[in-house]
Amino acid sequence: MNSPILNLVAERIIVAVVTLLFVAFTIFFATEMLPGDVAEILLGQAATPEAVAGLRTAMNLDEPAVLRFMYWIGNLFTGDLGVSYVNKMPISDLIGGRLVNSLKLAGVTAAISVPIALTLGITAAILRGTIYDRIVSIITIAVISVPEFMVATLAVIVFAVYLGWLPALSMAHEVTSMGGLLKVFAMPVITLSFVISAQMIRMTRAAVLETLNTAYVEMALLKGASRRRMVLHHALPNALGPIVNAVALSLSYLLGGVIIVETIFNYPGIAKLMLDAVSTRDLPLIQSCAMIFCLGYLILITIADLVAIVSNPRLQ
Repeated sequence: MNSPILNLVAERIIVAVVTLLFVAFTIFFATEMLPGDVAEILLGQAATPEAVAGLRTAMNLDEPAVLRFMYWIGNLFTGDLGVSYVNKMPISDLIGGRLVNSLKLAGVTAAISVPIALTLGITAAILRGTIYDRIVSIITIAVISVPEFMVATLAVIVFAVYLGWLPALSMAHEVTSMGGLLKVFAMPVITLSFVISAQMIRMTRAAVLETLNTAYVEMALLKGASRRRMVLHHALPNALGPIVNAVALSLSYLLGGVIIVETIFNYPGIAKLMLDAVSTRDLPLIQSCAMIFCLGYLILITIADLVAIVSNPRLQ
């Protein structure tokens, strides 16, 4: 690997770390500005001022916000997420099982949607202008136009209410067989796959079309290269960076879409845990969950950028 590539990779990693620190700063002070007093919420309306003041001192809430931020960010780097205000349990224990459930949901969704979206996007670009390309484009635009909560609601109405094939709620702890596993993941996966696949198809199609319109691909075609060889050996290798970016951007949408999906289907994931923490004003739990979402997004985007840098023929 040559020096320009190494410099760009190091620069991108540094940017990701700085961005993560800025995001941590934003998350901490944004949660600090939430209305209400944590101590009063935990003790209830009948709490005396002395009890509220004592609880604030015990929770270090009477210290300056900047100092508490330094303590919090230092503990994050050591892997200490703190203790939940409401449950009085280590946040790592609360998040552990929920994070696994969310990763399972995201993994199943990615395993289904990525191959389908890449296949449809690449074939639509190769067969541009045909009836197949127009049908794929119309379907993707129609799906993108519908928000995920509407897709989830329609899925519940069709598959749970009218057909009765699938349960309206997804209880991951009730899985005892392969059939139960399919029932748990079917509705959330259908909803998420519809949304991210449509976005991925459009971005993949655009990336491949841009590569197919370049001069070197046209030259390969004029020299007698078959259409298959032109696509597989000339277009796709050079479109790898944009395609990976399209996949990463679409998968990063899972981090936002999963919040709505887990809420609608009552799926016991980390997004549902964060929403419950917001309702109880559990600041350490909110901050930890938000940091996990932001870290996942940054990792996906950084990987996409690194792949684009390494696979760029101009830099090699």
